[in-house]
Amino acid sequence: MQAKEVVIVGYGRTPCTRARKGGLAGMHPVDYAAQALKGVIERVPNLTPEMIDDVITGCAMPINELNMNTSRLIVNRAELPDSVCGQTINRFCSSGLQAIATANNAIAMGQMKCVIAGGVECMTKCFSPYPEDYMNKWIMENYVGGYMTMGQTAENIVKQYGISREEMDAMAYESHCKAAQARLNGKLAPSIIPVVNEKGETISYDDGILAELDGTMKTSPEKCASLKTCFIPEDQGGTVTAASSSQTTDAAAYVVLMEAEMAKELGIEPIAKLIGFSVAGCDATVMGLGPIYAVPKVLEQTGMTFDDIDVIELNEAFASQAIACIRDLNMPKEKINPYGGAMALGHPMGATGAFLTGKALDYLQDPETKGKYAMVTMCIGGGMGAAGIFEMLK
Repeated sequence: MQAKEVVIVGYGRTPCTRARKGGLAGMHPVDYAAQALKGVIERVPNLTPEMIDDVITGCAMPINELNMNTSRLIVNRAELPDSVCGQTINRFCSSGLQAIATANNAIAMGQMKCVIAGGVECMTKCFSPYPEDYMNKWIMENYVGGYMTMGQTAENIVKQYGISREEMDAMAYESHCKAAQARLNGKLAPSIIPVVNEKGETISYDDGILAELDGTMKTSPEKCASLKTCFIPEDQGGTVTAASSSQTTDAAAYVVLMEAEMAKELGIEPIAKLIGFSVAGCDATVMGLGPIYAVPKVLEQTGMTFDDIDVIELNEAFASQAIACIRDLNMPKEKINPYGGAMALGHPMGATGAFLTGKALDYLQDPETKGKYAMVTMCIGGGMGAAGIFEMLK
């Protein structure tokens, strides 16, 4: 059987808001995810809910309010017909990108014709330390990275690569500056689907950026340098702070994928397509190095180099791991995270892959920066990396 051609015909996300303090913190995650899901469907002309075969939702912490098969519950809350199925998947930090790849594969193999894929995370209510009582004793004794905190892995990379506190603080500040400028210039707005809470208030912008809406910065290199370390005390060699870590974030994001022939029949203009996807494993004690292994695989898979890529969305789980990946892969810095990264905008783990996909596609479609190819890549808790390459069709 010949594989079907698959295209992306729509995408969108909620604003990314600060856990516990931001605009979505008081909402049930199924509510804001459902609004994102309905919003992306409305963005695709001639698409009716009955045409959707499945909704694949990535979630890194499917507990508490995101327990059960949360994807099906989001379908229910969005008031889609019972014929629309839902599955929840977990590849931790790359769950949203994995959802897109899984949907792409199902359509390519002729199993489905239209799938919506993305993710949700509620770090306000569904993010907490893993209880030691749940830990497997063999893993604790024989594979220490299996339960190691992400902050500790970031500190391990600092030591392994000799990364300075000053380098990390500089990257954190730059991330906020780029995000503030992008928000001010309307570059983040195209993907955003405003969310209405129970009080009737509309949440319409990313609120983790340390800047006023007019672009005035609320942080500085000096403020970044003054922060205490988060994971290891400074007097014991710790260097990673809240500034040089990704923000804990609430958000949901979705991408609509469809068989190309179906899009043609419905008169829907394709936006882009996924042309490569890879995952790769690494030592879990330095899990942030995952892209170093995943990116070469996807470049080889597609026969491409960084010269072919117009924009790279490298998830800033921590400044230390982002710096290490850029160094090892010799990534062109001018192409990386032009609208800021996770230290400013947040890392809503299950949603991040779909959020970054939309961010990259917005960049490629912008008349000021128009391009053809985007890479989305991230490290993954537990010692993995993922990378995807998208081709613009518009």
